[in-house]
Amino acid sequence: MPTYSSEVAVIGAGLAGLSACLELLDHDIPVILLDGSREPRLGGQAHDAFGGMLLVDTPEQARQRIPDSPERLFDDWLRAARFGPGDHWGRAWAETYAHQCRGEVYDWLRRLGVRFVPSVQWVERGLYGDGNSLPRYHIAWGCGRGMVETLLHHLNKHPNRHRLTTVTGCRIKTLDIAAGRVVGCLGDAGATEIRVAAEHVLVCTGGIAGNPDKVRQYWDPALGPVPDNMLSGTHPDIDGALHEQVAALGGQVVNLQRMWNYAAGVGHPEPAWPGHGLSLIPPRSALWMDGHGRRIGPMPLVSGFDTRELCRWTGHLPYQYSWQVLNYRIAVKELAISGTDTNPDFRDRRIMKVLWNTLKGGDPSLVDWLIDHCPDVVTAETPEALAVRMDERVGEARVDVSGMVNDLLAWDAALGRHARWHNDDQLRRIRQLRDWTPDRLRTCRRQPILDRTAGPLVAIRERLISRKSMGGMLTDLHSRVLDRSGKVIPGLYAAGEAAGFGGGGICGVRSLEGTFLSSCILTGRRAVRGIAGGL
Repeated sequence: MPTYSSEVAVIGAGLAGLSACLELLDHDIPVILLDGSREPRLGGQAHDAFGGMLLVDTPEQARQRIPDSPERLFDDWLRAARFGPGDHWGRAWAETYAHQCRGEVYDWLRRLGVRFVPSVQWVERGLYGDGNSLPRYHIAWGCGRGMVETLLHHLNKHPNRHRLTTVTGCRIKTLDIAAGRVVGCLGDAGATEIRVAAEHVLVCTGGIAGNPDKVRQYWDPALGPVPDNMLSGTHPDIDGALHEQVAALGGQVVNLQRMWNYAAGVGHPEPAWPGHGLSLIPPRSALWMDGHGRRIGPMPLVSGFDTRELCRWTGHLPYQYSWQVLNYRIAVKELAISGTDTNPDFRDRRIMKVLWNTLKGGDPSLVDWLIDHCPDVVTAETPEALAVRMDERVGEARVDVSGMVNDLLAWDAALGRHARWHNDDQLRRIRQLRDWTPDRLRTCRRQPILDRTAGPLVAIRERLISRKSMGGMLTDLHSRVLDRSGKVIPGLYAAGEAAGFGGGGICGVRSLEGTFLSSCILTGRRAVRGIAGGL
């Protein structure tokens, strides 16, 4: 059995693990990095992420004259998170994030060479003052993969590179403990087992979102019954196996019922695993309808305000899916997909292409790809024909054709009236969106759906899709894992999604969006600060 020995073992080569390794090399501390994936997939979920980060006090905000502050961010965070009595460490991490994300995340990434799109986006605005009161969402040039590649480059070129040992294709079976201290781990590397001895073990293996059985086991009933048709937007490697190991050692694993799923999932045209889905960034000018083709209400659904509320509505709908009905022109201007490879211009840093597509009203290639290949997208020239295609897609007659047509006609009629006569919450929210220039460039101005010059009509069947775990291993502000009595388990640390992005649940019940990648960096670096102090 091959045996390795190092001061620190980092389990998981996602963004948290890579950030921690780089920080360890900066402190000249030997480290072994273990990951179940092969080299091309190092980076975990960040490898495929869009790359958005919630940040404050940045030059990008200053250029857009956004009057933000850490205190204001923390106030918004508390309203969104709804922390309870058991969320002491999650709240502490949230406050730490608000006051340190600029230096520990933004400035650190800038020093490494990561750059951000100049335009700050305004996401998760909330429905009732419980979201982002200001724009804070920063998009990294190169998306998540660009960040991963930057960190790998610096690791490989680091003056202390000889202090880093990397073992890929290794799944951790057990954590080793001696005299009450975690002292290493046992891994399965295919045909052979390996044992690692380490003074400190840092778990960065992600959450449970890639394990459909665990997602269903911990499903929050507030979001409706456990869905039979749920999609998975997370690689099956993210299965929560290390959560079980930590719990077996007496560590606290909390809040696994808190998940950050999305309501606009569609089947992946080229699935890499069973139930593989894509998470859409849904159009705001489409009508969101139930399985019968009737507009959802009385509060109409509009994306960009409250993701958890969208999931709650979808989870309680008949059949637990929705339809978004729109036309081709709306789709080209407003529809997007979260992820690295579905945003190639951002991924490849083609700034002129991004500007050109934004100013000319979108890029039809993405919409054409979905129409041609996505199993959940149908088109037709008339609403009656579209209803037939919708029924064909689900295999039985469910759409109330006359009701759907009436809803579409009523919406288009409302668009035609002067703004002073608008008495529809979706129209009010579209007006609010268009008051912020980055959103105005991606949101139609009064585009009727039944406009024959804007066709064909498009219907998108959307389902819940699992993405991230907002609960995990309970950690203090040094990323040390705590046992059931609240005491530190010597030698054991957790960072990133494995720790609920900090404290077993830094986000509470609702994320302000963009908090995940940046929390991986923050918690990974702080873990190393704790380890370095101990060493």
